[in-house]
Amino acid sequence: MLAKNYEPRTWKAWAVIVVAACAAIHGQSSPRQTADAAVAALGSGFVSDTAQVNGTTLHFVRGGAGPVVILLHGFPEDWYAYHRIMPLLARQFTVVAVDLRGLGGSMPTEGGYDAANMAEDVHQLTEHLQLEHVYVVGHDIGGMVAYAFARRYPETSRGVMMLDAPLPGLGPWDAVKANPITWHISFQQTPGLPEQLLAGREAIYLRHFLDFDTFSDADVARYARAYAAPEHLRAALEIYRAFPANEKFNAAQQSAISVPLVLAPGKNSPFEKLMPSFADALRAHGCANVEIEVIENSAHYVADEQPDAVAQLIERYASL
Repeated sequence: MLAKNYEPRTWKAWAVIVVAACAAIHGQSSPRQTADAAVAALGSGFVSDTAQVNGTTLHFVRGGAGPVVILLHGFPEDWYAYHRIMPLLARQFTVVAVDLRGLGGSMPTEGGYDAANMAEDVHQLTEHLQLEHVYVVGHDIGGMVAYAFARRYPETSRGVMMLDAPLPGLGPWDAVKANPITWHISFQQTPGLPEQLLAGREAIYLRHFLDFDTFSDADVARYARAYAAPEHLRAALEIYRAFPANEKFNAAQQSAISVPLVLAPGKNSPFEKLMPSFADALRAHGCANVEIEVIENSAHYVADEQPDAVAQLIERYASL
C-alpha cells in the first residue's frame, strides 16, 4: 500500500521499460504455470491449489506440517510476497499463503472486496481445508483482512500479526490518508480512471512501489502479470474503493476480544511512529492483548526486506 519516492535515473527508466516489455511478452503465460514454477522453487512438499469459497475461487500455496499459519499479502503483491519465508516456517508449521480475492490466481468478482468479506473468504478456506485454530499473518492490505478475521472469528484464531499495516477507521488513520506518500489511495479509489491509465502499464506503475534494492525486474514482471488482466486490475482498485466500508466496520467493533494482536512495522516505515496510537485505538475498542514489534533495517515490505527476522517473529508468536 505504501508508495516510495525515487530520484529519476536513466538506468531506472531503462529497467522499467525492460520490465514492462517482459510483462507484455509473458502476459499470455497462464497464472497456474507461473505459480507452479514459483512453488517448485520453494522446495519439496509445497503445492499450489484452489478452492471455491464465499462466491469466488481462491488460489493458495500450502506446505509443511504442524500448527497452521495463514499468510495474506498486500498491494501490489500476491502469495509470492512470502516466498522467502515459507520454507523457513514450514519446518514447524502448516503454511498456507493465499491470493486475496481477485488477485494473482484467485478469481475476480463483481464485489465483496471489503476486508470483512475477504476475511470470510479466508475463514471458509480454513473450513474447506479443515484447518483449525489458525494464526493469521497479514501484510499491508492483508493486515486489514487479518484484523477483520480476528474480529469476525476470534474463536478460530490463536493470534494475528499485522506487518506494517495501518487500520482504516482507527486511531491515526486520517493521518495515514493525509500523508503525501499514500497519494495512491485516493488515486486508486477514483471511479473508472485508474483502469484506463494503468492498462498495459502495470509494470511501470508497480515498479514505483517496489524498489530496486529489494525487488528484481523478474519480481516486478511477475507481479505485473498477476495484476495485468483487466478484471484483476479492477479487483486491486476495488479493494481500495472498499476502504470506507473498512473504516465503518473497524469503528463499529467495540466488543472485548482476547485474541493476541501483534503490530509489526518496519523501523524505517512512516507507519512505525503511528503504531503506538493504533495500538491504543485497538485497546480502546476492546482488544485486550496488543503488542508492538518493530522490525529493524526494514521499511514497508518487511517480508521481502528482512525475511529471516520476520520468520523468527512469526515463529515466536505462532508457537504460543
